[in-house]
Amino acid sequence: MTDAEIFGKRVRELREKRRLSQEKLAQASNLTTGFVSTIESGKKTPSLTTVLKLAYGLKVDAAELLSGFTFDVLRKLKL
Repeated sequence: MTDAEIFGKRVRELREKRRLSQEKLAQASNLTTGFVSTIESGKKTPSLTTVLKLAYGLKVDAAELLSGFTFDVLRKLKL
């Protein structure tokens, strides 16, 4: 799994847990629905600004979006 895929999976998990559609998350994050979809599918690694916008839209600390990046996962990624 790539870093973008891990991040996208986490965004999707948090969004679905809050019963938000991609459209509602996009609106709350000031992003487009297509961009949220691209991130969730792991096709694009977001900038720090986008991570912060998503955290705001999901009403979580930004660190919660990065919780999937444990040390073991980081060791396995080709960074």
